[in-house]
Amino acid sequence: MARAYASAVIPAPAEQVWELVREFNGLPDWHPAIASSEIESGRSAGEIGAVRLLGLPDGCGAIRERLVALDDTARSYTYDMIEGPFPIRTYRSTITVFPITATGQAFVEWFGDYDAEAAEESKLEQTFGGGVYAAGLKALVERFS
Repeated sequence: MARAYASAVIPAPAEQVWELVREFNGLPDWHPAIASSEIESGRSAGEIGAVRLLGLPDGCGAIRERLVALDDTARSYTYDMIEGPFPIRTYRSTITVFPITATGQAFVEWFGDYDAEAAEESKLEQTFGGGVYAAGLKALVERFS
């Protein structure tokens, strides 16, 4: 298993950041790489097992992800990618929002563990860590600045 990781300090209280990030169907509201999101499977966006269909910009494809854990107390959720354009066998990702008590800001970490061919791992780490996680966190910093 390989891991991609990104983190950032967001200039807003953790509760405020979590309110935005928590919405499993809300990625298009703050992530620049997600054009659309639709909940499938007849469940609500906050229900374990909900599946979201993410549309990429310019019709470049789609990703399906299933919510596997949601913890409002820990301000965290975990999801599995069940279909997408990446050469992976498995993928599980978690995003968590922590309070920085000394400053009143939020610390957000986003990581994913995935199984892929060894030759693909470095490229996927850049794609997930930089292209997905870091890009999303940068957008959160800009939104709350």
